[in-house]
Amino acid sequence: MNREVPTVSPRPLLVGMIAVLLAAPAAAKPPVYATPAEKAFVDALMAKMTVEEKLGQLNQPAGVGNNTGPAAMTGNEDQIRKGEIGTYLGTQGAVLTCRLQRIAVEQSRLGIPLMFGYDVIHGHRTVFPVPLGESASFDPVEVQHAARVAAIEASAHGIHWTYAPMVDIARDPRWGRVVEGAGEDPYLGSVLAAARVRGFQGDDLRKPDAVLATAKHFVAYGAAEGGRDYDVADISERTLHEVYLPPFKAAVDAGAQSIMAAFNEIAGVPMHAHRPLIEDLLRKEWGWDGLLVSDYTGVMELMPHGVAADRKQAGALGLRAGVDVDMVSQIYVKDLPAEVKAGRVPMAQVDASVRRVLNAKYRLGLFENPYRSCTDDGAHERAMTLTPQHRADARRMAQKSLVLLENDNHVLPLSKSVRTLAVIGPLADHRRAMLGNWAVAGREEDAVTPIEGLKAALGDGTRLVIAKGADIDSQDTSGFAQAVAAAKQADAVVMFLGEHPDMSAEANNRTSLDLPGVQEQLALAVAATGKPVVAVLLNGRPLSIGGLKGKVPAILEAWFPGVEGGHAITDVLFGDVNPSAKLPVTFPHNVGQVPIYYAHKNTGRPPSEQEKYTSKYLDVPWTPLYAFGHGLSYTTFRYDAPVVAKKTLAPSALQQQVSVRVTNTGKREGVEVVQLYVRDDVATVTRPVKQLRGFQRVALAPGESKTVTFDLGFEDLAMYDDRMQRVVEPGTFTVYVGGSSDRTREVAFEVTAQ
Repeated sequence: MNREVPTVSPRPLLVGMIAVLLAAPAAAKPPVYATPAEKAFVDALMAKMTVEEKLGQLNQPAGVGNNTGPAAMTGNEDQIRKGEIGTYLGTQGAVLTCRLQRIAVEQSRLGIPLMFGYDVIHGHRTVFPVPLGESASFDPVEVQHAARVAAIEASAHGIHWTYAPMVDIARDPRWGRVVEGAGEDPYLGSVLAAARVRGFQGDDLRKPDAVLATAKHFVAYGAAEGGRDYDVADISERTLHEVYLPPFKAAVDAGAQSIMAAFNEIAGVPMHAHRPLIEDLLRKEWGWDGLLVSDYTGVMELMPHGVAADRKQAGALGLRAGVDVDMVSQIYVKDLPAEVKAGRVPMAQVDASVRRVLNAKYRLGLFENPYRSCTDDGAHERAMTLTPQHRADARRMAQKSLVLLENDNHVLPLSKSVRTLAVIGPLADHRRAMLGNWAVAGREEDAVTPIEGLKAALGDGTRLVIAKGADIDSQDTSGFAQAVAAAKQADAVVMFLGEHPDMSAEANNRTSLDLPGVQEQLALAVAATGKPVVAVLLNGRPLSIGGLKGKVPAILEAWFPGVEGGHAITDVLFGDVNPSAKLPVTFPHNVGQVPIYYAHKNTGRPPSEQEKYTSKYLDVPWTPLYAFGHGLSYTTFRYDAPVVAKKTLAPSALQQQVSVRVTNTGKREGVEVVQLYVRDDVATVTRPVKQLRGFQRVALAPGESKTVTFDLGFEDLAMYDDRMQRVVEPGTFTVYVGGSSDRTREVAFEVTAQ
């Protein structure tokens, strides 16, 4: 990373303040209906509805027959008959959902079908790697396919609507929900948000295997202060537009039919009451006409936020802001009918939200085919669940998600002819660690653990010596002696270290990023034996593992890799698969460096090891432990100097092509994720030192070279100027191309003033 201020002449102030090209802001758009027939159908239906039935469509209670129990089921069935429920949270299973659907369609006055929502975050029964792990693949095609498999299974279980993808940008790894997203970068996050939306929704929402995708959490939830879930997001308008909004815009552009409001506030306004961002920006400026759902009790939480005095006021604020569906609180259905009839809540606001709920059901084809996944015996559900092909897909996705962080002395790949292998660590046989958190429908018995993967790959020819060594989060070192003894009698050692899955995801925040308990001490004690040691990390966030660097020769980041994780890890350990994943998030030396991310600003005193009075620390380097985009291979790659097609671009023709020749200089076939970053060298407002603007996975045989080409356009070069207008300003731009954000080669070009 270049620490120097670019040596280019500052552009004249007047020229710098005039955009050479200004993107026209999106005009306010009316709701976009799929067909005129949709509007006519919904209009006719709404004309028949009572106030209570309308507000019932906005009511989403929690999981009938699931987490509410049989006693509550009868009451909920009565509510269905009365038209007081529009959608359900957490109810699944083809037999149950179809029975409830029959009540809605055949026993309620208007026969409006129910819509069943569920948390299908990274697979359904076939659990894929956690989203942060999938994102390490830098493979949108594979990520889209994983979402497609999840939709196929979920829809067979009676689900119409998933609360995914989570597209929050997360630059504070203390925050537990970093595991659910794509990491720290808006560009990568945008590409993968669109891929997941396409995967969940398929090519036609009316097909039985499509589910509504929900981009969440709108917006800036990942900016929670201190990494504490649900907390305040105190950010600038520029940061909001440059960092946190782009993945939502990408999801909208990809056709996302649902968005979920965030728990946080922005500048004093809780998102569940934020009309300017929901109604003005999301709906009017972006022209989005989908369904906006609250988060769990999010409308009710306007009271503890301190902006609503009671339930009625909370409901009025949520509805006015454009929150269409009230998840769990039941404020809309219980507290607002009287408010609407008294004129204190405008009927127009109710109608707007009801229309969006009915639109979603229409677009899913539920009015035409409300029983689309129904079989009397659940045969279709069983046929589509955890199929051999789905497991193969999950294994391939996991293979592509494993990041090789270190490989000193070429310890990896291990040989399958190894006679004795020591398997050490608290996560070597931990089934839930394969699934990770938010595997709501996942079952531990479906998961392949690392020990099972090793046994399947090695057979009887290798003796496994197994020692736990320590618990995940314990100060007990009494197991160290057994672990060290196991290592001493082995030809090689594989250690499985990391977090319990309950240490990440919602409400699971940490003040330390170290390996929990005494796991680092365990690893160092085993490494001191001098045996070839591999540490495999199972975790849902970046960890500060600097204590292992230089002591443990090989480190493989496996995240929480899904039901096929044990096999996928073994595939990489023994070289059947050459690792190709890259870090989607920066790994710090310690928690004191947080927040740390590659696209930082230089400040007036950029970090320098030679100068004292610069932006850095006394006790650790200012650079990260592992940079964004880092990831090794069992082969090596050489980058030639990148070349631009044009040294200058006119403002009327902002199209640039960047080419780079990449060569596999090793002895194995491998895949390299070629990354392209751009910097606006001098601008009217400060810019990040570099920003990801493209990546490609390139497969190369030993000795093979390929020229990789990237096309850059307006959006790749644009920024928000000092008036928050989207512009490309004249001046020089530097393009960086390489295998990680901190190992690049560069080339420059200029955008002229006219």
